[in-house]
Parts: sequence; structure tokens; C-alpha cells
Amino acid sequence: MNAPTSSAEASRIHGPGQAAPARVRAGDDGPVPERSREAGTGSGSRKAGYRDGAEREPRSADSRPTSLRRDLVVFFGALLAGALLVAVQALALVLPHLSRPQDAVGLVFALVVLDLLVVAGFGSWFLRARFVQPVEAMVEDVRRIADGEHHHRVTPVATVELGAIRNSVNAMADALVTNQEVLAQNIASLDRTNAELVAARDEVIQSARLASVGTLASGIAHEVGNPLGALMGFVDLARRRAERAGHDTELLVAVREEAARIDRIVRTLLEYARGRGAPSGETRIGVVVERVRDLLETQGKLDRVRVDWPDDDPTIPAVPGEAQQLEQILVNLILNALDAMEGAEDPRIAVVVELEAGGASTLPPRREEDPPGLNYMHRRRVARDHDAGGPDPLFTASDVVAIRVDDWGPGIADEHLDRVFDPFFTTKEPGKGTGLGLAICARLAEGMGGRMTVENAPGGGARFIIRLPAVRQELKA
Repeated sequence: MNAPTSSAEASRIHGPGQAAPARVRAGDDGPVPERSREAGTGSGSRKAGYRDGAEREPRSADSRPTSLRRDLVVFFGALLAGALLVAVQALALVLPHLSRPQDAVGLVFALVVLDLLVVAGFGSWFLRARFVQPVEAMVEDVRRIADGEHHHRVTPVATVELGAIRNSVNAMADALVTNQEVLAQNIASLDRTNAELVAARDEVIQSARLASVGTLASGIAHEVGNPLGALMGFVDLARRRAERAGHDTELLVAVREEAARIDRIVRTLLEYARGRGAPSGETRIGVVVERVRDLLETQGKLDRVRVDWPDDDPTIPAVPGEAQQLEQILVNLILNALDAMEGAEDPRIAVVVELEAGGASTLPPRREEDPPGLNYMHRRRVARDHDAGGPDPLFTASDVVAIRVDDWGPGIADEHLDRVFDPFFTTKEPGKGTGLGLAICARLAEGMGGRMTVENAPGGGARFIIRLPAVRQELKA
């Protein structure tokens, strides 16, 4: 087959402005256009020798791996043939001039020894260049991978046999890296699971501790309730007598109101002993905060303390529960803050009301492993319905009202943070606290469908946060 031999012939055959087609040369994987191999770096083309987009060493005719077995056979065959040819020519030239057989035998022996030395020298050089040095380099690469450089790979080699070993080692290293990543993900998942288990265990322990005070609270409530009922009756009788006599009854009315407050606290103790029930009624946060403010200012508790009160924001939704419960929680927290800041130069308390997103609204509508066309959002949202206390209102609510009480006191020691809500735990001096105030507050918050937490504020001091589900956007399980 005759090919065009000049640019003129190419123009004549293919027309002006048209390039001659690339000459096809047989390769390992079939016919390969030579032009594409030489100009494979243009736009839209991949580098020669790249496969599946993976960046590798460019493969050309000079760097293509060859068979080591074939190279050995060819090299040593050519070397022996050359040595034999030289020996035969030497014998043909020298042997006629030798007169004794011993000289001929010596010449043959010398040529054989010389040929062996030549074969050994060139053979050693060839073996080192084609086999020993590549194997040493491969051993060094493998040692680096074994020493922890798992992303290092064996460099390309010039022989097919060593190339197969290289590919196997690199594949093993890739599998090792993949397995390590999977192992790291599994360990992280186990760490998260362990943390959740520890948190669940702490909640169970906390519930058990709170329940342990239930019997005691019930007994105290009954013992206090009987004389308290008699006291309220005597106050009512005294007020009626004072009214008939025309005397001032303001003090008796105040005593009656405080006695009624004690009666509500006693009833709260009874509810605490019975455990958490479904909250009844709705409470406006702004109204409760205003009542707490008036109560404490009337009693003179806030005369020497700067208190930052929140504005009555109409966008803050109502929360489930009775106002008296939330009022008792806030009064207790503010009084505790006052005790913690006793003797401080600049005592300050901040009450902040915020609206947060509920747990259900933060969940993604789908997970990566969800089958196409299916949505398990409703199952994840009610995943906690099987809890003994029923669905978690904070989780099923779309909005959560957070009431934060900060003080500028010394804060709470880290070793005490986990015990703040334990019954009978207190850091106050003997006689100044029973350790039931915060435990009852936490129980009241749970009775309203919420939760109370404690932490140290970034700027110092303690921070108590009460989170309650919003009524208007509470999701039904």
C-alpha cells in the first residue's frame, strides 16, 4: 500500500486546507493514532497513558513496560552469539600459526575464559539495570508505605512482571487507606453512640435521684399542708373580725396571699412527688416576667442589684403550663443569683427571652441512605415516642422558647455542674439552703414539657436556661 510521500501529494489527495489522516500504528490495546499520541495535550483530550481520569505517568513508545523474560533471552542470546563469533574468528586467525596441540588447547581455554568474563560482566550490568535497581526502588517504596506513608505509591517500572507487582501493591495500599477511612468513621460513630449512651445513663440516674425525693416531698407536703390550712383559716377569721371592727386589713390580706403562695408550693411538692404529667393551660412569658419583677421589687430584693429585664415581645408565643410554676422557677433562680453575688462590687442579673428552632425543624427532610421517593421524616420526628414519658415536647415542637438567667457572680465549679439539680445538693453554708430549690425547679420545668440546663457564661458567672415548647407551633406526633 502506497502512502503519500509529500505535502503536495497530501494536498492533492485530501484537498487544500485538509490535513492528512493520522498514521495508524499497532499498539498493545489496538491501533493507536500516532498524531493523537504526540499531540494528546490539547484541549479536550486526556494525557496519553491516563486511564479513567486517574493521573499517571505518560506512556510513550520508549517508556512502555516490556517483558523481562524476553529482554533476558534477547540480551544473553545476543551476548553469547557475539562472544562465540569473536572466539571463532580468533581461532580461525590464530590457530593456523600454532605448531603444538598444547598451544591450541591453551588458546581455546583462554577464549572460553574471556567469553565467560565478558558474559558475566555485561550480564551483571544488564541484570542490575533491568532487575536489581527497580526491585530495590520498589522495596524502598513498599517500606515507606509500611512505615505509615499510606498515600505513597510505588513508582512506575520498566518491566511487565515488576509492573504487575507494583499494581498489586498500590491496590493493596488503596484498600488499606479506604479501610482506615471506614474504620475512622466507625470509631467516630461509636464515640457518638457512647456519648449518647452516657447522656442517657446520666438522665436515668438524674430521674432516679429526683424520684428518690418524691416520697420525702410527699411526706413534707402533707405535714406542712395540715397546719397551713389551719393558719389560712385563722387569717381569714381575723380579717373578717377586723373588717367588722373597721380596722385596717392590709397586713392580714398580705399574710393571706403569702400563705396562699406557700399552699401553692406545697401543692407543687405534691405534684413533684407524683411525677411529670401533661401540662395544663397556657402561659404568656411577658406576663410572668412582669409579675416576678413586681414581686421582687416590692420586697426590696433588687435594690442594690442591676437587673436587665426583657421587653414584652408580642412575637414570643405562649408556653404550656401554669403561670405559677414558671413564676416559682424564675423567683428561685433570681434569688439564687442574689445569694451567689453577695459581696460583689457590681452585682448584675440579666433575664433574656429568645425563640429557638425546635428539634423537629432542624432535622433534614431526607437522609442520604433513604430510598428514592420515600421520606422517613415522620418516623424520625416521633422516634422518641416510645420513651416512658411519651414524646419529647422539645423535640416535636417547631419552636422553643428559651428563658436565660445570667448572673455576674463567681460561677459554678466544673465538678458541681452535673450535680446542680440533684436533690439536697447545695454549696451554701449549713442552714442557708436545703438543696431542693433547683431540683424542684428542674422538676417544674419538666412538668411544663421543657428542660432546664446550667452552664458557666463565657464572661463569668452562672447561666441557667429554661427551654419550653411553644404552644402555637407545637407539632402533633
